[in-house]
Amino acid sequence: MLKNLFPFLRSKTFRYSLMGALALFVILFLFLQQWLGGFTHHGESITVPDIRGMKLDRMESFLHENSLEFEVVDSLFELGKKPGTVLDQDPAPKSKVKEGRTIYITINASQPPKVKVPNLIDVSFRQAEAMLESYGLKVGQLIYKPDLAKNAVLEQRYRGAIITPGREINKGSAIDLVLGDGMGNTEVPVPDLTGLTSAEATFALKGSSLNVGTLHYDPGVKDTLKATVYRQVPTPGENATLSQGEAVDMYLR
Repeated sequence: MLKNLFPFLRSKTFRYSLMGALALFVILFLFLQQWLGGFTHHGESITVPDIRGMKLDRMESFLHENSLEFEVVDSLFELGKKPGTVLDQDPAPKSKVKEGRTIYITINASQPPKVKVPNLIDVSFRQAEAMLESYGLKVGQLIYKPDLAKNAVLEQRYRGAIITPGREINKGSAIDLVLGDGMGNTEVPVPDLTGLTSAEATFALKGSSLNVGTLHYDPGVKDTLKATVYRQVPTPGENATLSQGEAVDMYLR
């Protein structure tokens, strides 16, 4: 038996059969690798688009167009953001993922949460401002009354009426503060607001114990935050004064 085996192993028939078997194995291996790569999308990936700021309905169709799915996992409320817009996403924009991957999103709630109004009576304006900010509220109009306690809060108001501490209102609401002027009806110089943005002008007016009056925007102004003051009423001048708490109207472009 062994005498016949060794000559067979050295024969051309065996060599050709072995080479054919190896070639068939290589072909099957390459075919299987190609098939598995196509079946699992091996090496293929999709760049995750940035959907933050998109409305929910637009975002849904946009992700489907990009062969991605989504799931809303949380909702928060952010001031200045439109309800139903995407605040955050996971995976992050520009990440590489497989087709059909689920993007987990956080959206801006349609209704702001309720917060309790803090007790601001007898605290200083700076303390009241910090307290309101910590509660998710903001300072509205500043109204000055004759009182020895300069810049101390005498009353707190909401929509023109006195509001009691502990009452629940929408987060982001403005609380008007009635402050003591320290000596009576004090006159202050009218600041020059020309060239300032509305935010900068508001800050300057508060620093002078004055309030923002009517804002007039020129036609065509698209970004109100970047618009600048080119005219104000009353106009500044060497002898121009207002009583604390009075308002200044501004024209912006």
